[in-house]
Amino acid sequence: MRPQWKVLVVAAIVLAGCSTWEGLSLRSQSPEEPEPPPVNVSLIGDLAVPYGMFPVVLENVGLVTGLKGTGSDPKPGPQRSALLAAMQSRGVDRPNAVLASNDTALVLVRAVIRPGIQKGDSFDVEVRVPSNSETTSLRGGYLLETDLKELAVLDDKIAAGNTYGRASGPVLVDPSADAKTDRISSCRGRVLGGGIALKERPLALVLKPEHQSVFNSARIETAVNKRFHTYEKGIKVGVAKAKTNEYVELKLHPRYKDNVQRYVAVVRSLPLRESETERSERLALLEKQLLDPITSSRAALQLEAIGKEGISLLKRGLTAKDAEVRFYCAEALAYLDDTSAAKPLGETARNMPALRVFALTALSAMNDYSATEELRELLQSPSAETRYGAFRALWTMNPNDPAIRGENLGGQFSYHVIDSDQTPMIHVTRSRRAEIVLFGRHQTLSSPLTLEAGNRILITSRKPNEVVLSKFMPNEPDQKRVVSASVDEVIRAIVELGGTYPDVVQALQQAKAAGVLASRLEVDALPEAGRTFDRDATNEEGSGSPAAQPVVNSPVPDLYRRQAEAKVDADAGSKDRGQAREAEVETGEDEDSSEAKSKSSTGFFRRMFSRSQ
Repeated sequence: MRPQWKVLVVAAIVLAGCSTWEGLSLRSQSPEEPEPPPVNVSLIGDLAVPYGMFPVVLENVGLVTGLKGTGSDPKPGPQRSALLAAMQSRGVDRPNAVLASNDTALVLVRAVIRPGIQKGDSFDVEVRVPSNSETTSLRGGYLLETDLKELAVLDDKIAAGNTYGRASGPVLVDPSADAKTDRISSCRGRVLGGGIALKERPLALVLKPEHQSVFNSARIETAVNKRFHTYEKGIKVGVAKAKTNEYVELKLHPRYKDNVQRYVAVVRSLPLRESETERSERLALLEKQLLDPITSSRAALQLEAIGKEGISLLKRGLTAKDAEVRFYCAEALAYLDDTSAAKPLGETARNMPALRVFALTALSAMNDYSATEELRELLQSPSAETRYGAFRALWTMNPNDPAIRGENLGGQFSYHVIDSDQTPMIHVTRSRRAEIVLFGRHQTLSSPLTLEAGNRILITSRKPNEVVLSKFMPNEPDQKRVVSASVDEVIRAIVELGGTYPDVVQALQQAKAAGVLASRLEVDALPEAGRTFDRDATNEEGSGSPAAQPVVNSPVPDLYRRQAEAKVDADAGSKDRGQAREAEVETGEDEDSSEAKSKSSTGFFRRMFSRSQ
């Protein structure tokens, strides 16, 4: 009996074992099974933090000329001495006589340069007269070339750092400001795109104290260069360079030039080292996280960092029923330059204001015709910020695109006339570059009208479809142009008479305030970050996540960053370094009120300038 008993025992054990494994196999397919523990793979972000991500403030004193008797002779002091020294170094003849003229004014010049700015990039410059100045207005002025430096107070003295930029150009002053009643606004202005960076601002990764070593620094360099590279004189080079045991220099990859924050986030999502088995396990985990709106953003970022191996999973996410998941997948695919990203990003830009700014930026990063087509279609959107946001994205991709190609009008500003079947709109900028965009070719002014374009050009009309522009200059013969009531012809005539970008903007604002311009007039109608949205409303099944859950807290991409936002970031950075500065920012209005804003006869440009003061 013993042999038979042993056979029965062995058979029972085998059957029990089979049953156990079968049970485990069935449970592994059950949706109620808890998720596997996170894969233990170290990312670069676990060891290092970014450096150089705060904007830098540059300052100096400068000289504005071309004023019509509204300037003043600056009072004795450090500012006058500094300006005299700068004028003498440039070989200006009789500098004291120049300063004594009422057509010139000493100004304080300030600019904020963004993280990752490259040599030759342009930036905005702000100017204002000192509080003790007798200057009454900067309207019509021109800022002469001024070197911009980092300034700091050391031992109660102002110490100047290296020259990082140089600025010059026409000063844009709030056109609605009256020098007699609003001297403060009249004595402040900005030069759009008037600054030129003389050096690039390098980015870097700084190792945390507990991880600082030559070994870890070299590992980070290898991991980054395995994923990202650029070309120098036709030679392929990595973007990372380990300088010390705690500092790894990081060059900006061209695809992320307008979204530096995302670039650094992707770099920090790179694994230090990962075997094939570990990669497979992590991909399986990321696939599950990708389909959950709560974790989808982070999962998509890691798949973007992985590169080509992550594309198939991201494409799978494009078929998800949740619109938020589809967007995060499409955004990551765009930076991987995959064609399938274009259509869902276009849908997001149309239908989800909270994610519009990120969708448009991602489309602009693509080098694919499908993205171009989506942006061209968005030019016909009824939304002002979607329309202009698509224009800026297209211009970033290809300034010579036939749909938006413009011209440099009189060497003063970029001018674009775009065919549009929507409500006629004129868009002007107060940041990045001097630019006017007409959405709709056949826009006109009504009569009668009397407008000013700067200090020396008068625009009048007494007959329908006839506008007379006259220029008056001391000791020069008067000039006159007679054109039709077409907005396009009037703008061109102003420039032919020597008018600048601020002069044209002033004329347009006065026309709108006087009710002789029927078109919408918009200033920096840019998509914004930080908006809320209802996850239930974007979920096709209408269930799942609680309503009105998130606020999108991702930083504003550089492509759509307003000057006021850059100032706040710079001030925050200074405060963190113990150099507190005050910043006042007026909250922007929702796009739904853009029509009401453009119809307002007072305060239109006042809001525009108050955001930066």
